[in-house]
Amino acid sequence: MISIVIPIYNEAQNIESLVNEIFDSLTKYKGYELILVNDFSNDNTKDVVRKLQNDFKILLLNNSINSGQSFSIHRGIKESTNNIIVTLDGDGQNNPHDIPKLLDSYISNTNISLVGGIRSKRKDSFIKIFSSKIANKIRSKILQDGCVDTGCSLKVFNRQYFLQFPYFNGMHRFLPALFSGYGHKTIFINVDHRARVKGYSKYGTIDRLYRGIIDIIRVRSIIKKHNQNS
Repeated sequence: MISIVIPIYNEAQNIESLVNEIFDSLTKYKGYELILVNDFSNDNTKDVVRKLQNDFKILLLNNSINSGQSFSIHRGIKESTNNIIVTLDGDGQNNPHDIPKLLDSYISNTNISLVGGIRSKRKDSFIKIFSSKIANKIRSKILQDGCVDTGCSLKVFNRQYFLQFPYFNGMHRFLPALFSGYGHKTIFINVDHRARVKGYSKYGTIDRLYRGIIDIIRVRSIIKKHNQNS
């Protein structure tokens, strides 16, 4: 019924506690699968996950080169077997105990195709929060996706619809726009956000802001083309 897909890159220090939290938070759900996509980590992430497989049912996918979050998420979803997809980050900043809240909302609203988390109290650096707010305002103004925090990785959505979107690097940050642009209904819920306890962020703010603007133009073109062909 449910597939949980998590991209991981050099998260050996965080993944064990995250996996334990996920299984602890989903005790009322049966038959879900957990897919970890190792994005060519150069620490011992792979070894940690393999050890976890002794206690938990986990599908581990290993990228042959470092390919980024979008590729890893897309690969994990393609390999999944269920039509309800849950995504979250591998660094532990998304709280797994929020997953049932999003799942309950998704399952109880049959006309909703995506439920996204909104980090109401972010535990990030000032520059990261500031640049994210600028990017969100620009994106929301142009794409009209109704989402104030598209960068929150904690989401629940329809696998079939997701796989209809053209793949591009960076698409994971534009799922609300893609879903709504293709005519699917979305809603957003406030979720917890935690400070990174171990490791460090792998993504730069200025570089991501620049690429985000380029991707906004790309997404607008994708949506326009879809609507013209519909």
